[in-house]
Amino acid sequence: MTSAATIPEQSGGRLTKLYGVLKDIMSRPSGAIGLMLVMVHVVVAVASPWIVPFDFKRVDVDLMLMPPDGGHWFGTDQLGRDVLTRTLMGGREAMFVTAIATPIAVCWGGFLGILLGLAGGRIDDGLMRVVDAFLSLPWILVMLLVIVIFGSSMPVLIAALGFFYGVPVIRVARAAAHTVVARDFVVAARARGHGRLAIIRVEILPNVLDALMVEGAMRWSWMLLAFSSLSFLGFGVSPPTPDWGLMIADARSLMSVGPWAVLAPIVALSSLIVGINLTADALAKALGIDRAQKAPV
Repeated sequence: MTSAATIPEQSGGRLTKLYGVLKDIMSRPSGAIGLMLVMVHVVVAVASPWIVPFDFKRVDVDLMLMPPDGGHWFGTDQLGRDVLTRTLMGGREAMFVTAIATPIAVCWGGFLGILLGLAGGRIDDGLMRVVDAFLSLPWILVMLLVIVIFGSSMPVLIAALGFFYGVPVIRVARAAAHTVVARDFVVAARARGHGRLAIIRVEILPNVLDALMVEGAMRWSWMLLAFSSLSFLGFGVSPPTPDWGLMIADARSLMSVGPWAVLAPIVALSSLIVGINLTADALAKALGIDRAQKAPV
């Protein structure tokens, strides 16, 4: 039985490890740049309602497609709305949805992958063939079908992204679990008669958690791209709510007369995706995770 005295020691050990990982990430130039980009975007998304210079819904036909100047630093769009305001607020919905959907995807996909890795045999082989078949489907078409049937509300988008992006996590978690299941401490736990859930919680999960953390960081960037793609196609955020994908869709035909209206959201989305990817790469190196390792079939 774990004594109460070991709980503070375990918490202190986790904090020490977290500090060490953050220090390792910041010691790498790419990791420091990536983490700073992500933090800037998070702070701006949270604080944007209080720091934007204009109302994001304000329409002024006299200011249509005005170039950048002292009053509108990023110019205005085809409705005379301030591009800087809408760009600063454009990531709020995407980050909110994906910040919820990413843990959902990692949790259910990770648990099922670990369970399959522990079970092995025909169950493992059969369900992995189902996963492979699902991964072969064009995700955007299937997700559009789901949204057409159930609508594009926030709960539907969160559930759809959490499900579709949880399926690839199954393969990653299963591959990580396969390397742990054959170790002596898992064999000993089975010999002592421990149940599968107890083995997963005590023996396997702590040893695959690092791989799941890195995978979660990567899934977050892909979900952001997916959410922006849905908004670009008209199935995500509804006007007049500012969203980078929607802004790009509205201004893409005006590149020749007002390129600032489409370049601003493109740069904002790209910088966040680059920041997450750089941070994920640095996190993988700090945790000693080989992202190029192939999953067993």
